[in-house]
Amino acid sequence: MTSLVVLVVSLVLTGCDWHFDDRTVLEKIRDRGVLRVGTLNNELSYYIGPDGPTGLDYELASRFADKLGVKLEMVPTYTLSGLFPALERGDVDLIAAGLTITDQRLSQFRPGPAYYFVSQQVVYKKGHWRPRDVGDFNREDAVMAVVEDSSHDLTLQKLKKDHPDLSWKVVQDADDDELLKQVADGQIDVTIADSVDIALTQRTQPDIAVAMALSEDEPVAWFMKKQGDSSAYALMVNFFGELNQTGELAILEEKYFGHVDQFDYVDTRAFLRAIESKLPQWEPLFKKHANDFDWRLLAALSYQESHWNPRAISPTGVRGMMMLTLPTAKSVGVRNRLDPEQSIEGGSRYLQRVLDRVPDSVNQHERIWFALASYNIGFGHMMDARRLTEAQGADPDSWSDVKQRLPLLAKRQYYTQSRYGYARGYEALSYVENIRRYYQSILGYEKAHIESLDSQQIEALGGLQTIIAPEASPEQTSELVPDPVSEGRWKTQYRRQKNNRNEDNMVPRKRLVKQSFRRNNMTSANRRKRMRQNMHKKVLWRQRAFAIREFAAFDDVF
Repeated sequence: MTSLVVLVVSLVLTGCDWHFDDRTVLEKIRDRGVLRVGTLNNELSYYIGPDGPTGLDYELASRFADKLGVKLEMVPTYTLSGLFPALERGDVDLIAAGLTITDQRLSQFRPGPAYYFVSQQVVYKKGHWRPRDVGDFNREDAVMAVVEDSSHDLTLQKLKKDHPDLSWKVVQDADDDELLKQVADGQIDVTIADSVDIALTQRTQPDIAVAMALSEDEPVAWFMKKQGDSSAYALMVNFFGELNQTGELAILEEKYFGHVDQFDYVDTRAFLRAIESKLPQWEPLFKKHANDFDWRLLAALSYQESHWNPRAISPTGVRGMMMLTLPTAKSVGVRNRLDPEQSIEGGSRYLQRVLDRVPDSVNQHERIWFALASYNIGFGHMMDARRLTEAQGADPDSWSDVKQRLPLLAKRQYYTQSRYGYARGYEALSYVENIRRYYQSILGYEKAHIESLDSQQIEALGGLQTIIAPEASPEQTSELVPDPVSEGRWKTQYRRQKNNRNEDNMVPRKRLVKQSFRRNNMTSANRRKRMRQNMHKKVLWRQRAFAIREFAAFDDVF
């Protein structure tokens, strides 16, 4: 009683205005005007790519912030150990980092609805010994490492009860992606990672292989702090329910890992070698004629067609970098199909023509996959696949549904009922999915070079790159993510202005010839070194420009 009187008197004497904050969690977020989302800095959840922020959790968080009517602040960490403490301290409002629901996390935090599933898998380096059971993990003094406080660490702790000799190394200053790269480089022998992360990493690190699975499919969810107020949590549950009902969640999942079901080790290794040895020569032409497409998509399409061989000729008569038929080449103004620039320009024009015919009802991020299928088997057969999809009760505007029906166009019971008859739909499916994998490999290759920037350059960008304007709609925020079509659109006007400025400063043709001669006579090692230096400079300037653009949004928040 005495202490209470002292407290009241002290408050009166000091003139303090003390009051109880009875606002709900949702009201605090809206009053603050910013949704703070803790995440991991990796390829699947969130990272700053060459064209701005990207990642599945980033896109979902952008949509959730838009639903709340606030701005988004992504708070990325490079290690898992600092993520949940930040949520406990109230530094972030939720965690969106592709984390599975474990018993330990369930007892301390509040998970949202599952939005995809993964399994834990043991990974080793191809060509090395393969662990076939838990007893092999430490065979011949093999080194196994996992991330501290991860679900994989918890799994090993459970296994140790039945295998007392089991030992492993716990790493604090790394994430699953880094450990996968260490396995590929031979720095460690074995690690454990989630199935989706492994499939994505194999696009740039093909030497890693799956030895065995340690778990069944486990749910992945967002996490919030456990507290009596459920206002924000209820809205998050409703948010995921709406995404499921509208099919938008399925579209995002298809976009980010719908193409990783199959992995070809030899093809992936060959493609990564081609990125280093061949792509630098043709990259300027892909950029020049990309128009509204992402040049990387055009490059992926060309590799699927010709493996970037300008003299490629098939037995069916198609030829050149983009393997155009003679009628198609004439229709887009190509006179010499073996001329690399004419072929790339003609292929880009033809792809745009096909894309324009894809029905408007198809989601803007999936229209390109329908167009690529048309590029391969013809527009009429692609429409047959859509009609068959609808007849079977699925969604004809969903690529994940339509691609399952494409192989049926080669079966008599189906093509006899179609408008355009027989088609090798299984080839079209493989064609599109290969291009998607090549496209992601190019993005992953660039991301690896972004990460090679020194720590001072990365630190200089700080947190300025993570604020998104509140008025942005889901469609607008999704444009910040590398999109095969829209990514190239914003560059078109800049490129035209740049070309106009350079008309009066043309480099003499003789100098260009000399430069070309020197470039063609460089050794492979020097060519790769030059390419890495140029990409390093381009990425750095893109990062700086993006940070400057986002600084205005940062000022708006504070």
